[in-house]
Amino acid sequence: MSTLHLLSHSPFGDSRFSTCLRLLAPGDGLLLSGDAVYALQAGSQPLLDLQQLPASVNLFALQEDLLARALTGEPGRVTLIDYATFVDLCVNFSRVNSWL
Repeated sequence: MSTLHLLSHSPFGDSRFSTCLRLLAPGDGLLLSGDAVYALQAGSQPLLDLQQLPASVNLFALQEDLLARALTGEPGRVTLIDYATFVDLCVNFSRVNSWL
């Protein structure tokens, strides 16, 4: 069963980000929203951590949240999505885990 993991908290505030990365399995997805998109800042350790994940883990980020935080640049293998696609992802994965 594949799981879509939803992260919305900054990767710099606590251990949710690193704990989530350790628990990702092949076929899982990770969606960054809210302050979690700060993980995509160029040169940051969270971005390096994301880049080292296996290709079998799908990475997504809400484009609206990147724009709201004035984050620009190439997100690498992270697919930028809108809210309609967010809903589709939640339906298409077997489980959804929100890291509150």
